[in-house]
Amino acid sequence: MKLVVVSAGLSVPSSTRLLADRLAAAVGRQAADAEIEVVELRDLAVEIAHNFTNGFPGRRLAAALEAVAEADGVIAVTPVFTASYSGLFKSFFDVLDREALVGKPVLIAATGGTARHSLVLDHALRPLFAYLRAVVVPTGVFAASEDWGAEGLEGRVERAAGELAALMTGLGGTKREAPPAVVPFEEQLARLAAS
Repeated sequence: MKLVVVSAGLSVPSSTRLLADRLAAAVGRQAADAEIEVVELRDLAVEIAHNFTNGFPGRRLAAALEAVAEADGVIAVTPVFTASYSGLFKSFFDVLDREALVGKPVLIAATGGTARHSLVLDHALRPLFAYLRAVVVPTGVFAASEDWGAEGLEGRVERAAGELAALMTGLGGTKREAPPAVVPFEEQLARLAAS
């Protein structure tokens, strides 16, 4: 069973990546056979921008898109920017194949400086993944600055992880039709040159 974690944190260290890692570890404890791969969007920012301008993913972006498409479950974590998900987060899901998340369980999470941004889960992330026809677990996890080390965050992490693990386990035996393979830009150029 494959779990892919998409983290859109920009700083190093990143509270977004910290939350992503905690969620992944919790799912790993509840679905012991889960193979976990992390996609750090900060490292793919230039390739994502190039994909918009030339229509083709670079090699690392193609690998990340393929990992998400082949996953049995996804954890998607973004920092809050201007009361919504970050532009980098949205851009990644804009270049993802439209069929890649159909019926796939997704755990949504976000980080922000204040608890007032927690509505981002229900007013931005859920609609995005509903549009992509993913199965969003009932418990989303938001971590404000004051949540780190405070009572309550670990409980939400464990509950959301349990929901994702249950969906992944339930869907693990079901084979979905694989989306079309992502061909990196360089390979497409080589094919054109050879023809």
